[in-house]
Amino acid sequence: MSRAVDGSKRKNHRKKILKQAKGYWGRRHSNYKTAKDAVTKGLSYAYRDRKDRKGDFRRLWIIRINAACRAEGLSYSRLVDGLNKAGVTINRKALAFLAIEDTTAFKTVVAQAKTALGA
Repeated sequence: MSRAVDGSKRKNHRKKILKQAKGYWGRRHSNYKTAKDAVTKGLSYAYRDRKDRKGDFRRLWIIRINAACRAEGLSYSRLVDGLNKAGVTINRKALAFLAIEDTTAFKTVVAQAKTALGA
């Protein structure tokens, strides 16, 4: 009995991999063997970088808050310390948004931190 090498399951699986490799350069988009490796690598990078994105945004928010704080004569670490002492619970995303969009509200938050620090 002959062996089936072009069955629908095998064909569908290869088609799926090649579809995922669409847009890759060179043989990586047309040759199954190289496309399989490229897609596997790409999916693992995507998984890893979805986790990294959270840290990237946190870093961006801290940079923005720090820049806005220094304009008010306070460093980022002193601001966070002052907010903790004042009992103000606001996350970094919201603080960064205030620093960019609503500067008056950010200044009041900085003032609260300064009074809590006794500066």
